[in-house]
Amino acid sequence: MEFPRVPLGDWIEGGLNWLTSEYSIVTRAISRVTQTGIDGLNDALMWLPDWSLLVIIAGLCWWLANVRLAIGAVAGLALIWNLDLWDPMIETLTLVVIATLVAVVIALPVGIAAALSERLYKTIMPVLDFMQTMPAFVYLIPAIPFFGIGSVSAIFATVIFSMPPAIRFTTLGIRQVPVELVEAADAYGATRGQKLLKVQLPMSLPTVMAGINQTIMLALSMVVIAAMIGADGLGSEVWRAIQRLRPGDGFEAGIAVVILAMLLDRLTQSLRKQRKS
Repeated sequence: MEFPRVPLGDWIEGGLNWLTSEYSIVTRAISRVTQTGIDGLNDALMWLPDWSLLVIIAGLCWWLANVRLAIGAVAGLALIWNLDLWDPMIETLTLVVIATLVAVVIALPVGIAAALSERLYKTIMPVLDFMQTMPAFVYLIPAIPFFGIGSVSAIFATVIFSMPPAIRFTTLGIRQVPVELVEAADAYGATRGQKLLKVQLPMSLPTVMAGINQTIMLALSMVVIAAMIGADGLGSEVWRAIQRLRPGDGFEAGIAVVILAMLLDRLTQSLRKQRKS
């Protein structure tokens, strides 16, 4: 006996077609706003001389971490500049910053709500499991019909892909606040908002920062993959090297991605340690 095939792909495709036709005005508005933000931040970073941005980043590393990280940042960024990958690095950094900001703005309220509501927590956890298990390339598929080829689609796919850790860690941090502290706040007559702002969020901040760190790392990895749908930056350099069979150029761009990832990771970890202390 042969069972009929479930037309799941047809249903998904029909749903995407319906969404793109019914909400085209919304997606175009989002696309314009996002593209304006990308162009504005990218132009601002490009306007700065290379050496001045290098000095700013090195000073930030020194202030947040230590001299060793500042020296490593100077060495790594100088190598990127020497390999003529400075502009692609700036484009990648722009996409990561914007995608991370959007992801965090969405994730923090959702994570807080899930921490305070047991029903929402049980509902959202399977959704987050699904989102984190889905292969990264799949997120590129719905981005194209919504926003077309380019950086806006890359931002859309990156936000969806990188958001789950921030939600999960925010929820985890708030739920792990000692019950005694929450009960003490109740005993002093604190409202729900006062408990959240003055007890739960400050105590959970190191865990929240860990989630933001993971979001940044996932955003960087997705921005590189998003070169397949027209995103600019180091990912496009890697993609171009693959298409032209130039492994040397591909490894150079890959090393630049590693340097940028290590720099962002160390900076956010240093910020997390400062918050802990």
